[in-house]
Amino acid sequence: MANLAEFLTATAARQPGHPALRVGAQVISYAELEQLTARAAALLRAQGISPGDRVALMLPNVPEFVVLYYGALRAGAIVVPLNPLLKQREVEYHLRDSGAAALFMWLHAPGEGAAGADAAGVPFHVVEPAMFIEQLARYEPLAQVAPAHGEDIAVLLYTSGTTGLPKGAALTHAGLRHNAETSALHVLQLAPDDVIMGCLPLFHIFGQTCTMNVAIRSGAALTLVARFDPQAVLEAIARDRATVFEGVPTMYAALLQHGSDVDTSSLRVCVSGGASLPVEILHGFERRFGCMVLEGFGMSETSPAVSFNHPDRPRKAGSVGTPVRDIEVRLLDGKGREVPPGEVGELVVRGPNLMKGYWGRPEETAAAIPDGWLRTGDLARQDEDGYLYIVDRKKDLIIRGGYNVYPREIEEVLHEHPAVGLAAVVGIPDKQLGEDVGAAVVLRPGAQAAPEELREFVKQRVAAYKYPRWIWIVDALPTGPSGKILKREIPVPTR
Repeated sequence: MANLAEFLTATAARQPGHPALRVGAQVISYAELEQLTARAAALLRAQGISPGDRVALMLPNVPEFVVLYYGALRAGAIVVPLNPLLKQREVEYHLRDSGAAALFMWLHAPGEGAAGADAAGVPFHVVEPAMFIEQLARYEPLAQVAPAHGEDIAVLLYTSGTTGLPKGAALTHAGLRHNAETSALHVLQLAPDDVIMGCLPLFHIFGQTCTMNVAIRSGAALTLVARFDPQAVLEAIARDRATVFEGVPTMYAALLQHGSDVDTSSLRVCVSGGASLPVEILHGFERRFGCMVLEGFGMSETSPAVSFNHPDRPRKAGSVGTPVRDIEVRLLDGKGREVPPGEVGELVVRGPNLMKGYWGRPEETAAAIPDGWLRTGDLARQDEDGYLYIVDRKKDLIIRGGYNVYPREIEEVLHEHPAVGLAAVVGIPDKQLGEDVGAAVVLRPGAQAAPEELREFVKQRVAAYKYPRWIWIVDALPTGPSGKILKREIPVPTR
């Protein structure tokens, strides 16, 4: 068994009538889901998709995402998940860079996907709610799962450092399988009677591995909510008797602050990732909902789980726990030497969960994994018991409400404005989001532009979560001896 899609075929054979997906009153069993993916694989083959071709999915948390994801893998294709909020230029870039052969986009999404596909010359298909599943009935199920080696690429997940455009982390069948099995069996300790609350975006690696893939591996039911809303999530937990909730810190804060009297006593364990969870929120959530919260650390490049607090071991608030099964970590100083416990160093990771590399970028791959160890760019310390604490980020990545925002990408857009001479995008601490996006801008000599104008300029060109809410005009930006902008020295206005 090598193809990730065989998780589904194995579970469907073992418990065909068990609920796989729940969306409101709709329930799809494992046997039904397996058949739908077989028909989706046949549809892709009929459209000329061959093993190794890239298939882009621009869909929210709906059953059609799961069907097409596993259908594409079943057909031997590589899945390229995209955020439905991306704008035309972003869609075009991702499709061109991945060499996608097709794009499946949600009916209710803006026309940005279609425009981006047209610009990239990629065929696109509009997925209509419910009707798409009916359309699959026209295709004879593709009975066999395409053979795959463990090191074959299953998913291209786009991510980025703070330099350059987003790049595709090539995640393998073996890496994704290992991470899902580890998360399902060793961290969450799932069983078929578990119900997982799926409000994390499935196009993101956290939701993809830790909710969707772990549910299908363990035979648990996955309750889908298209978009996070505190009341809708709480009602879904109560309705479906969810036992597992997974989210980013902003979700925990929203649920904790939301007044509701629905019955959430079914919850037994929760998982937090994507950014550091404030200890006060962790303790408050556990008190109110009566369940443990396990905080962990991961990256797109690691499929994603690297470390977790475990339910059967002591948990330490503020820590991201200990490395999960088969994963090794080290903390290195600036000269590549290991630092002793308690001291801060860059976190490097080795294990079967690592990406194969960045798609089409051998030099950047070599820089990220020069010796079999992935340089995460995160600064951490480790205590005497082996628990990791993330203390800072070496890179300038901004995590806004659990979504990654890459400053260089936003700076490139700002520089397209005729009045902008120089721009630096930085993260601004925010109690609700963790961080918000800010930009210090130097105007061209004689040029005029108000912050509101610049903000609107960027807003029209990037996804809604990316544009800077805070823009301020400065005379100059601080620079070092080489002329490099020193972002840490940029004065941030009082909010």
